[in-house]
Amino acid sequence: MKDPQDRPMEPRSAAAPVLEAIGVSQRFGGALAVDRVSIAVGRGQIAGLIGPNGAGKTTLFDILAGDRQPTAGVVRLQGRAVQGESAAMRLGRGLGRTFQIPRPFAELTVVENVMLGCQRHPGESVWANWFAGGRVARAERETYERAVELLEFVTLAPLAREPARVLSGGQRKLLELARVLLAKPAIVLLDEPAAGVHPALLETIAARIAALNAAGMTFLIIEHNLDLIARLCRHVYVMAEGRLLCEGLPDDVVRDARVVEAYVGGRAA
Repeated sequence: MKDPQDRPMEPRSAAAPVLEAIGVSQRFGGALAVDRVSIAVGRGQIAGLIGPNGAGKTTLFDILAGDRQPTAGVVRLQGRAVQGESAAMRLGRGLGRTFQIPRPFAELTVVENVMLGCQRHPGESVWANWFAGGRVARAERETYERAVELLEFVTLAPLAREPARVLSGGQRKLLELARVLLAKPAIVLLDEPAAGVHPALLETIAARIAALNAAGMTFLIIEHNLDLIARLCRHVYVMAEGRLLCEGLPDDVVRDARVVEAYVGGRAA
């Protein structure tokens, strides 16, 4: 297991990194929420990001996804520096992200919510709607068909025409995963996919993540469910108090005395 102090300034994983953070920091006033954190997620990996509440995990996710710009450091997506680019631009470059609490458009149907994940649809152009109606209609039909396929993959196809408000919390997480997949990302950041999810649906979520990874998709997962992390992840990063505490294999990380102290201290606080 690695201590962050023992690693080179720019981490390198066995596979070429799809996503890197190099010396990333985020300051809020006088407080450092993220303090010089460096991680690298190799192509085809499922990497985990764990730590007690307040460790800075979600802030780091916000920086990686483009929802927040770092105070310092570099973010690279598929070898390209992207700090300064928006979340929408990074999605277009292949980085998708889900949230701990999904918020679908409640009155749209489930399939319509998935279709919103489409990138570069010709119907977004006023010119195309006026002068290339056939191409727009064809793209709309193809997007619908792909959305239905993804709903079948995440087991929500029977609810495709229902309003999204009828979905349970776990079903909303599956819906959000399907919508992200429609954008054909190279890497997906999953923010606590197990939180508040019924065990039966959690099995479905875990199985779908594993299937997507087997097909070549890369994941970085924030999760408090360490059993899920151990089941899915090959490499785990641990944060505490805004810093990278250690990294390594899941079984080694959870037995590390520093990690145990961070979690016990966090609960005591």
